[in-house]
Amino acid sequence: MPDFRIGDEHFELDGQPFQILSGALHYFRVHPDLWRDRIRKARQMGLNTIETYVAWNAHAPTPDEFDLSGGLDLGRFLDDVAAEGMHAIVRPGPYICAEWTNGGLPAWLFTSGTVGVRRDEPQYLAAIERYMNQLAPVLVPRQVDRGGPVILVQIENEYGAYGSDPAYLEKLVEINRAIGLTVPFTTVDQPQPDMLENGSIPGLHRTASFGSRSTERLAALRAHQPSGPLMCSEFWDGWFDHWGAHHHTTTVEQSTRDLDDLLAAGASVNLYMFHGGTNFGFTNGANDKGVYQPLVTSYDYDAPLDESGHPTGKYWAFREVLSRYTDLDPDDVPGPAPDAPTLEGVFESVVPLAEVADSLGEWTSHDSVPTMDALGVSEGFTLYRAEVDAPRGAVLEIDEVRDRAIVSLNGSPVGILARDHHDTRLALPADARGTLEIFVEDQGRVNYGPRIGESKGLIGEVRVGGQPLRDWSVLPLALGDLSGVTAVLDAGAPGVTEPSAGALSGPSFARASFELDEPADLFLDTRGWGKGAAWINGFPLGRYWSRGPQHTLYVPAPVVRAGVNELVVFELQAAEAIFRTAPHANLGHTEY
Repeated sequence: MPDFRIGDEHFELDGQPFQILSGALHYFRVHPDLWRDRIRKARQMGLNTIETYVAWNAHAPTPDEFDLSGGLDLGRFLDDVAAEGMHAIVRPGPYICAEWTNGGLPAWLFTSGTVGVRRDEPQYLAAIERYMNQLAPVLVPRQVDRGGPVILVQIENEYGAYGSDPAYLEKLVEINRAIGLTVPFTTVDQPQPDMLENGSIPGLHRTASFGSRSTERLAALRAHQPSGPLMCSEFWDGWFDHWGAHHHTTTVEQSTRDLDDLLAAGASVNLYMFHGGTNFGFTNGANDKGVYQPLVTSYDYDAPLDESGHPTGKYWAFREVLSRYTDLDPDDVPGPAPDAPTLEGVFESVVPLAEVADSLGEWTSHDSVPTMDALGVSEGFTLYRAEVDAPRGAVLEIDEVRDRAIVSLNGSPVGILARDHHDTRLALPADARGTLEIFVEDQGRVNYGPRIGESKGLIGEVRVGGQPLRDWSVLPLALGDLSGVTAVLDAGAPGVTEPSAGALSGPSFARASFELDEPADLFLDTRGWGKGAAWINGFPLGRYWSRGPQHTLYVPAPVVRAGVNELVVFELQAAEAIFRTAPHANLGHTEY
């Protein structure tokens, strides 16, 4: 069997120096039928290794589930890596950041209120031990010393930026070794003395994360990793985007120069990202450093391979650099990207949320408002309902909204409370009497910093006219399965209509159909829509928002079919009742 180890100067494969040329590719952000294509294009660019995080919360949506099927079939992904003759680096966390909701930690982990994450705490470590034992049948037999592709496993993730608990790191090592992992273990931190010192322990090989000034930052790493190979295991060749900001890009020239400097120094590399993919459904993360900033659906990352899996200018420039450090077949290259089909049509039917809400979940009764987490809900939307009889000039007050609330009275809109605006109060109409509804959207859980694990929904008390409001009915929307909505639309039930005057008024679900001669990637043009989410043939494409910068949603070819296809949107605000597709992605304006 192959032998891989960390030598005094180099990584060594079967006793020979081995420079890791890796690219990040997250299986959970790419349709599984496209994994092999993306991996092959990494090899064609000159890479010899694929790196992936493992998203614990995607595999374990509840404490009693562990899903390794479909797009979460990590074993199939690693087998695809091996089939392309490549190696693999696996980063199972348990915390991954990754701009992924909650940094990969399951929301249910926090419901006790006593768990202490990312430190030496018994409840947390017990959950991690169970998680790693669930991963063991996938990872252990696919290690390089057993004929598989896995050569390295990372312990935690940029831990030095968060804490300093060597006992915690030691116990993570023990858990990983106990399940049968025998390959070398690494850590990664930004090349700052305190982070490199706090983020690792003896016996773990330190690596760094950076995207520029390679020579200087490798020197900083060397000061804390005095022997063994140098590695930048997150070479940031792009960046992520927030709603309401610009689309981030990095220059091809600067990224290429920094990559060449890194490789010329003899260091190994993992490009973050080689191919970013998509935050399908409601999986995007968020940041909150005083202002809450949810991430967009696209995770294109300005990577060498774009969101739809096609080479960019950065791909070809990186390939030229990599050709100096590895042998490349000049004829083995990806083909050009075709234009996607352009379609246009109208939404044929629309139904207000009020008419289908009961088919999307079960109402429960509560004296005061529960959080989404207290209801066992980790993502999406929750509808809160109570009766009010308020005097003239009454104000609705909520301690905190996470993250966006549409307020209505007797079905008529009152206003919106948005976390990113720090909204907590809203004036109610004069002599407000009747049914108050607060429809709350979780826009993405914070993935970095001390706010990881915070609850979603309405937090604390809800008051009207200064008095706490009691006797609530609460309905979390189960949008993982839209069959309840489509059944109502199919039946033409009361409330189902054609769009009025060519427009959609939300919150409502609208449906359209379109035909294709054969499956192909599509880019759904969202510029005429307000805010919401979209599905094609039941597959959750993700969120859209007129705020931008992103104005298309990527539709992977395996999601569509030859013949008739179904598009459903959940529009929260207002939209034109037209759908269009574009020939290319539109990820919005850049800073320059």
